[in-house]
Amino acid sequence: MHFPKQIEIIEVGPRDGLQNEASFVPTDEKKQLIKQLYESGFQRIETASFVHPKIVPQMADAQEITSFCNELGLDYIALTPNMKALERAIEAGVPQIAVFVGASETFNQKNIKRSIADSLEECSEMFQQAKAQHKFIRGYVSMCFSCPYEGAISYEQVKRVVEQFVKDGADEISIGDTNGQANPRIVYERFSALKRDFPQTTFVAHFHDTNGFAYANIIAALNAGIEKFDSSIAGLGGCPFSPGATGNVATEKVVELFEAMQIKTNIQQEKLKDVSAFASNLV
Repeated sequence: MHFPKQIEIIEVGPRDGLQNEASFVPTDEKKQLIKQLYESGFQRIETASFVHPKIVPQMADAQEITSFCNELGLDYIALTPNMKALERAIEAGVPQIAVFVGASETFNQKNIKRSIADSLEECSEMFQQAKAQHKFIRGYVSMCFSCPYEGAISYEQVKRVVEQFVKDGADEISIGDTNGQANPRIVYERFSALKRDFPQTTFVAHFHDTNGFAYANIIAALNAGIEKFDSSIAGLGGCPFSPGATGNVATEKVVELFEAMQIKTNIQQEKLKDVSAFASNLV
C-alpha cells in the first residue's frame, strides 16, 4: 500500500459546497467561512466562480469575495467556465483559475450547453490567455466514472479530456466522481491508468459521497499514487446538473482519516470542528 508522509487537501466548500444552495448565503458569512478555513491551515481554497449570476445566483458576489481573498493573501482558486469569466478573474487578480469539461457528452451539454469538442477548443484558448498572465491552471474533468444520463463512463472518454488538458499545459487535473457512484476498484484502476499514461501530470481526486463509498475511494486513489484531494467542509455541496448527487466528501472526516493513518495534512483538527459547525449553519 502507498502511505506518503503528507498529502494536500484543497478545500472547495466556499464554491463547490455553496453553489447549489437555493437561499443566498450572505457575503459576509462566506468571508467568515473562508477566513476560518484559512486560519485552520488550508493553503489553497476554491472560493468563487465567475459564472453568470443568472445561472448560479449563489456566486453573484464573486468579485467581492475575490477582493477579500486578495486582502487575506490567500492562494485561492476561482472557477472560470468561459473566456468572459476568465477575463473577469484575471482583472480581479485571481492567482489560480479552474476550467471544467465533462467526460460525458450528455452531461457536458446539460451543464454548459456545449459539446465536449467545443468546450475543449475554448479551454485551449483560455489556457493560452491564462498562461500569458502567469496563472496557475486547474482542469476539472467531471463525470469520470459514471453518469446519470449515460451510465458507465469509459477510460477513453476520460482520457480524451485529460489528454487535451495536458497538451494545453494544465498545472493539475482534478478527476471528479461528480455523481458519487464510483467504487474503490474502478477508482484504483482509473487513477492507475492515468498515472501510467500521464506520468508527469499532477492529479487530484474529487469525490462525492452519494453511495457512501467516498472514504474507501480516497484510500483506493491514495494507493494508486494520488496525494492531492478535494473536499468540502461539513460535506456541503452537490451538482445542480447531476440528479441525485449529494455533497462532497467532508473535509473534517478526510483530515481525521489521514491523521489517523499518520499522514500529515497540516490542518488544525480542533479548529476545523468549529469551522464545520459554522459551515453547517450557513445552509
